[in-house]
Amino acid sequence: MAQHSRGKIETAVRVGLDNPDDLSRHYTPGVAEQAQRVAEDPAALRRETVKANSVAIVSDGSALLGLGDQGPAAALPVMEGKAALLKRFADVDAWPICPLSRDPEDLIRTVRDLATSFGAINLEDIAAPRCFEIERRLRDELDVPVFHDDQHGIAIVVLGALHGALRLTERKPANTTVVISGAGAAGSAIARLLLEAGYRDDGIVVCDSSGVLHPDRDLDGEKRWLAEHANTGRRSGELRDALEGADVFVGVSVGGILDGADLARMADRAIVFALANPEPEVDPRAAAEHAEVVATGRSDHPNQINNVLAFPGVFRGLLDSGAPTVTTGIQLAAAEALAGVAAGQLSAERIVPGVFDEELVPAMALRGRRGRLTRGRGRRDHVRLAERGRRPAGGR
Repeated sequence: MAQHSRGKIETAVRVGLDNPDDLSRHYTPGVAEQAQRVAEDPAALRRETVKANSVAIVSDGSALLGLGDQGPAAALPVMEGKAALLKRFADVDAWPICPLSRDPEDLIRTVRDLATSFGAINLEDIAAPRCFEIERRLRDELDVPVFHDDQHGIAIVVLGALHGALRLTERKPANTTVVISGAGAAGSAIARLLLEAGYRDDGIVVCDSSGVLHPDRDLDGEKRWLAEHANTGRRSGELRDALEGADVFVGVSVGGILDGADLARMADRAIVFALANPEPEVDPRAAAEHAEVVATGRSDHPNQINNVLAFPGVFRGLLDSGAPTVTTGIQLAAAEALAGVAAGQLSAERIVPGVFDEELVPAMALRGRRGRLTRGRGRRDHVRLAERGRRPAGGR
C-alpha cells in the first residue's frame, strides 16, 4: 500500500553538513578526536553519541501480535510501527532488529553484540517460554535496561488501569481477587507485578488452557512459579470455576472463551479486562451487563488497554535517567503515573488516559526516574528488610 512505501521510519541528521568546515567537524578529522574521548572515557559514549537516545526493538516474530509464529521478516513492519510510536510520543530514536535464528543463545549473543550502539533494549513478540530466559540473561549480562514489552509493558498498563477501576468500585488490592486467563509472558508478568503491588497471594488465580494453575499439576518453568506463589488457597478447576466470586477478570489469552453467564458468577461491581485481540475473551457488550468496568485491547470500545500507554514514557524515563535495568520500582511508579493522569476525569469508561494525552509520557518518565530501586527489589523485599529493621537501598 502507498502509505507503507519504504516503511514508517527514517534517520535524520541533527547537525549541519553544509560546508567543508561542517564536514571536518562532524566527519574526518573531527570524529577521530571524539573516538579518542570515548576510548579514554566510556561515559563519553552516552554523552556524545546516539546511544543516549536509542532503543533496539528486537523480535524473532515467533509470537507476533495475535498472528502467532510469522517469522522475522513479518515482524519487521510491526517493529517499525513500534519505532514510529516511540519517536512520535517520546522522541526516542528506535530501530527494528529481527534476527533469523530461533536459538535463544544466538539471539542473546546478537543483542549482546549490538548493545554498544543502544541505550536500551526492547524485546518484543518472542514466544514463551524462551522469552523468559532471553530476557533474564540479557538483563543480567547487559549494562543497559532490557524491557520486554509483552511482559513489563502490559503489566504496567493493567496495574495502572486497576488503580482506577478499584477506586471506582471501592476496593483495595489486599481484598481484591483477580483471575488471569493466560499464563504466558503477559499473564505471568501481570501476576508478578500485582503481587508486588500488594495483591494477596491467595487472591490471584492464573489459568492456562487446561485450567487453574496449582501445585498439584505437572508444571515447570514460569507456570510452576505461578502455581507456587499465586493461588495459595489452591483453587482448582476450569477458568469458569475460578470466576466464582472473583472481583476482577484479566484476559490475555484467546478470544471467545467466556460469555455473559460466566461473568454473572463474579462478585458485584465486577471488573473485566478482556484484552485478547482482535476478538476479546468475552463480548464487551455482554460483559457490560454484569461488570461495572469493562476494558478491552481494542480502540473501538472504551478503556483501551494497550502497551503504547506504557512503553514510550518508560523508555523516555530509562534513557533520561541512565538506569541500568528495569526494576520493579520503575514498573510500579509507571503504573501509578498512568493512573494519575486519568484520575482527574476518572469514570467507568475512562480508567486510563488516551494515547494522545500530552501529560502521559512526561508523567511516566518522571515517575519512572523517581521509582528506581536496587535490581530485583520490590514490595516483598521492602517488607522482609523492614522486618529486620533495615530499609533497602533506594527504598521509599
